Amino acid sequence: MKRVVVTGIGLVTPLGCGSNVNWINLISGKSGGKKISKFDASNYKCQVACEVPLGNIENGCFNAEEWIEKKEIKKIDDFIKFSYAAAEEAFRQSNLSYISDPASFRSGCIIGSGMGGLPGIEETSIGFNKGNRVSPFFITGRIINMASGFLSIKYNLKGPSYSTVSACASSAHAIGESFRLIQHGQADIMMTGGAEATISPVAIEGFSSCKALSTKYNDEPTKASRPFDEDRDGFVMGEGASILILEELDHAIKRGVKILCEITGYGMSSDAYHYTLPEPSGDGAYRAMLNCIKDADLAPESIKYINAHGTSTPSGDQIEAAAIDRLFQDVKKSVYVCSTKSQTGHLLGAAGAVEASYSIMSVINSELPFNLNLENEIPAKKINFIKNAPIAEEVTNVISNSFGFGGTNVSLSFKKYAG
Repeated sequence: MKRVVVTGIGLVTPLGCGSNVNWINLISGKSGGKKISKFDASNYKCQVACEVPLGNIENGCFNAEEWIEKKEIKKIDDFIKFSYAAAEEAFRQSNLSYISDPASFRSGCIIGSGMGGLPGIEETSIGFNKGNRVSPFFITGRIINMASGFLSIKYNLKGPSYSTVSACASSAHAIGESFRLIQHGQADIMMTGGAEATISPVAIEGFSSCKALSTKYNDEPTKASRPFDEDRDGFVMGEGASILILEELDHAIKRGVKILCEITGYGMSSDAYHYTLPEPSGDGAYRAMLNCIKDADLAPESIKYINAHGTSTPSGDQIEAAAIDRLFQDVKKSVYVCSTKSQTGHLLGAAGAVEASYSIMSVINSELPFNLNLENEIPAKKINFIKNAPIAEEVTNVISNSFGFGGTNVSLSFKKYAG
């Protein structure tokens, strides 16, 4: 099978717009947690979220007009806007120009999202019930696959183009499926990742109602997301996008582009247990990681760092820790573990792509981010939770975990590229 490498990364997150500003803020321990500003949440059980900062790109903020024609902005929901910015950064970094035919036939796009244009659907529904007309762009600006659709049109990607929808594992599945397409010779280049923007009244209230969101830290927003801490009480909603350019190794070498990292494994499983709760033993998460390292032909001891799913929910974090303990039970040394959701919040369907990007950047920079707000860590036998400060550490192989409602589990492995 073909080897697959990463040649471009684009990021729009609560830590900023652009991969460089993201990495600086991630390693410095900045939190994206704030009081919700998109609507008045003063009477909601959860009043905090991690919003993408808006403003000038020079300040590391997002401004839709920097990336999209002004007349098009109102036609699409924020998840598509974020994907435009992240895709353009990744495209430029990979030193690609407009892809003409027939090369375009072997270039595709898979962008995952869990909920797509929910805010636009909510707003339009309220307006419609008040007698307002429905925009002719309502459908095309909100359905999930249009992130892939718009980007395929912009960059002339005429190969596979679709979206993956698997709750919080959506963009990890997107990356994994893109990896497989290149591995099996069905594409040379894939633009892939995820986008999400669901900080809206119905989403916040919906996740609060199923007791998924943090409600204890409304007056201390930066402390609300606390994966693996004994005082966690739920996740903090985040938003944003991350796009990767995956490329067949020989194709990238022939172009002379800088290779950032190699993607080596893709493992999946299902808990088949409950629609929101993970299976108590962590068997599904364990099997996803095991399948991933088998796919990459790696032994557990070769993995030094895991970017955990770690959402800050009471049951999920403990179960993931148990699964990691099981995977490393026969390894003498412990494994470094961090959940970057402690800084970005949980980007739902975009989380897997953002965390895959951070994992790759950890390999590139030989530095591991730390868990914010980890004051009283949960019990774990084989885990070295990174806390208080980042760790300078040369890493060759890393795993990024993504798990979602419905019991779906994905693990991806990345490797330092050494030729």
